[in-house]
Amino acid sequence: MSEEPRYIDVAERRARLALRHRLAAGTRASTPQEVARALVALHGTDPATVYLGVGARLADPAETVARTEHALYEDRTLVRMHGMRHTVFVFPAELTAVVHASTGIAIAARARAALIKDMAKAGAPDAAWLKEVEESALAALARRGQATAVELAQDEPRLREQFAYAAGKSYEGVHTVSSRLLRVLGVEGRVVRGRPLGSWTSTQFRWALAPEHPELDVAAAQSDLLRRWLAACGPATEADLKWWTGWRVTDVRRALAAAGAREVRVDEGTAYVTGDDVAPVTGPEEPWAALLPALDPTAMGWQQRDWYLAPRLRPALFDGSGNVGPTVWWNGRVVGAWAQRPDGGIAWRILDRDGLGAEAEAAIAGQAEELESRLGPTRVTPRFRTPLEKELAAA
Repeated sequence: MSEEPRYIDVAERRARLALRHRLAAGTRASTPQEVARALVALHGTDPATVYLGVGARLADPAETVARTEHALYEDRTLVRMHGMRHTVFVFPAELTAVVHASTGIAIAARARAALIKDMAKAGAPDAAWLKEVEESALAALARRGQATAVELAQDEPRLREQFAYAAGKSYEGVHTVSSRLLRVLGVEGRVVRGRPLGSWTSTQFRWALAPEHPELDVAAAQSDLLRRWLAACGPATEADLKWWTGWRVTDVRRALAAAGAREVRVDEGTAYVTGDDVAPVTGPEEPWAALLPALDPTAMGWQQRDWYLAPRLRPALFDGSGNVGPTVWWNGRVVGAWAQRPDGGIAWRILDRDGLGAEAEAAIAGQAEELESRLGPTRVTPRFRTPLEKELAAA
């Protein structure tokens, strides 16, 4: 008779989160690279998320920005590139080949086909013309090292060509060849985001040629990525895995089998951990508080979130597209939100007071003071704003 899968309760799931996401005292990382490896990927759609998420997990958050910038743009041990769900992430450099093979190849094929189709509908030049332009643009980028789309268009003027998109639809617009082509080259793993114009909060990025990496077998890469993610976020349900990876359910199931994942039970039903991760995990010795940024990978890590985020809090904490705003955490669950006011102060509000006392409020206040000091004169506004964040920022 087969052994019944072990049940992992909410308390243990929160303990795993605290320890493996480097949020509890004594688990903090020593470098930005260590943070990225622990989480597998840092959301990079909002540039500030990377730096704030790293700083929240470092034992010594001093010089977080300088150290993270050095990792991204000097020694290139961290790479900002397109990954799961057609989204920009920051990955450890050693994972770029795995991400490209496991998720990028399929996304890239669809993105290129869509670009060619849209250009054809608009009567724009054909695929052969596009290929000629991209080869010229890549050559220009190689000469420059890093460049914005505007700078590349100085070398290859055809990048400025425009074509109508979705004519007659409510979302009709005009695209430039550069905006669409560079995005396609990004998901193809041929270019990555370079150093931004302006400060670390800027969304205006230069482009750079992607670091060379070996071409991996797709199935093997999917197994590798899934195993790494389960080590950081297991237990996770099949729905969690499908959502996080953006893969088809058949790919998820094949990767689970190849990775030797083990079934366990959680409140939502069947879930999975790595083959050597079935033993019980006890929580950190001390309770902990954290202020995590918008789109933080912990808050966005699972599709099914009731075990760490009460459903009644979601309308205040998420925007209309499902992007989470800045969150306040206590002992493995989201209990509120925070925002930075124009004067630099950190405003925060508790939404779930179940089990919270003076100790929790003092710890959260301490985290807010530390974050305010760390930000100094810098002002951070999330790229995707949520109802409560807007309210707190205006308070």
